[in-house]
Amino acid sequence: VQLQASGGGLVQAGGSLNLSCTVFTPTSRKGTLGWFRQAPGLEREFVAAISGILRTTRYGDSVKGRFAISRDLAKNTVYLHMNSLKSEDTAIYYCAASNKGIVTDAKDYSLWGQGTLVTVSS
Repeated sequence: VQLQASGGGLVQAGGSLNLSCTVFTPTSRKGTLGWFRQAPGLEREFVAAISGILRTTRYGDSVKGRFAISRDLAKNTVYLHMNSLKSEDTAIYYCAASNKGIVTDAKDYSLWGQGTLVTVSS
């Protein structure tokens, strides 16, 4: 396993949940780590990304102001702090790694984790 995501689960609408993803393969610290999600019947959606040294962040429009991404370079781990969760946030969340600078297109990510399920009950 090159990327191991964890932290998914069941939460009520309005609640919070924190995801984490550790990268077990050597990756450029200048590269980007990101989160994507995919709900049943829908395409994979960009959620958030954070670059390496400068830790520049980008967010998908649907999560801006509610989610926060952070990164621990020493632990090679990326976190997704999710607040004010809605039923439409229900999806499998995937972490991914890119050797490029801040990117939001899934095609720019070469390494993917196995996904962790987040279910938000209304």
